[in-house]
Amino acid sequence: MDDLGEALALGRRRIRMMGGGSPAHIPPVQAIWRERMRELLDDRPEEFDRILADYDQPAGSPAFREALAAFLKREYGWDLTAANIAITNGGQTAFFFLLNRFAGNMVDGSERRILLPLVPEYIGYGDLGVSEHPMFDSRRPVIERIGERHFKYHIDFDALDLHESHGAIAVSRPTNPSSNVLTDDEMERLRRVAAERGIPLIIDNAYGLPFPGVIFHEATPIWDENIILTLSLSKLGLPGTRTGIVVAREEIIREIRSMTAIIGLSNNNVGQAMARPLIESGEVLTVARELVKPYYAERSRLALELARRHLPAEVPWRVHLSEGAFFLWFWFEGLPIPCRELYRRLKEAELIVVPGEYFFFGLDKTGWDHARECIRVSFTQPEEVVADGFRILGEVIREIYA
Repeated sequence: MDDLGEALALGRRRIRMMGGGSPAHIPPVQAIWRERMRELLDDRPEEFDRILADYDQPAGSPAFREALAAFLKREYGWDLTAANIAITNGGQTAFFFLLNRFAGNMVDGSERRILLPLVPEYIGYGDLGVSEHPMFDSRRPVIERIGERHFKYHIDFDALDLHESHGAIAVSRPTNPSSNVLTDDEMERLRRVAAERGIPLIIDNAYGLPFPGVIFHEATPIWDENIILTLSLSKLGLPGTRTGIVVAREEIIREIRSMTAIIGLSNNNVGQAMARPLIESGEVLTVARELVKPYYAERSRLALELARRHLPAEVPWRVHLSEGAFFLWFWFEGLPIPCRELYRRLKEAELIVVPGEYFFFGLDKTGWDHARECIRVSFTQPEEVVADGFRILGEVIREIYA
């Protein structure tokens, strides 16, 4: 993050920024948000004044929560109300609350950890714990090689080894960094395992269904009272409004509400006000399916084409099946240098990516080269930046393997 921010702030060199997770500026989506802001300014000045001048409830806007609950019940038949929904200051804050709620030192004196059934997993979780004890207990995936250039991660259910020290199971779907979408069968098996153990299954849905819907094949959203589902408005084009959403049983929502009141009093009002009419009408699904998903699917297709064009054919590289989210996840099998050194050399060549080693937290990586052979590459930037970035990546990789 320091490298990304410093390069942008100084602007001394033409850095190809392919390491961040910000959404792309999709013109028709931006037009929708500009129109919503105009409506608030011109047609509803009293509501606009209230948004800026009044604190909202710690759990979030009642009108927004009621609209979202009605939408989820209408679309998926989930038995929930506004009491099952809380707003947080972005998805990262939601996970800070949730992970520390179910891991660390418990009031009964026990110590709990979060089971990650598959890594690599979102780098933003790694340092969220406030306890002196490790927060995560992670599992290596099963790696399926597909053709000459692709692979896919699967959960190794035989190695889950769920035990009393686990306070919750957590997954992201699609997964940042790999774009892996856990199958419906994997999700159902995790749901059953968590329920049998009496611990929650936490699903990070920042890129997933129903919105923003950046999943490139069929997948089924799931929720019940033992599942904690997090959503976000960020990947719909509103990251600046910092609007995270937690869908859970009422007891957990009350705890999230209390945490928000203690940490920050209330949340940002703007994103909720802008998105509520789209959720009430169901238009949010049209935006997700017809604007957001096709845009990123095309960017993914272009990035894969550029990878095939620029990465050396003689190098044993593979890319995870692009199933969703904003990234390609590359595996350079037998990489002669650690991925952190690859990151440094790419940075010197004016390309910023993210070294993959940092996504394998909570895991004993001893003797497992795979964790040091991967990088995450974002494809949300303008096409000319992505094209030039892959040219640089190909040149540096060729030199390393020479």
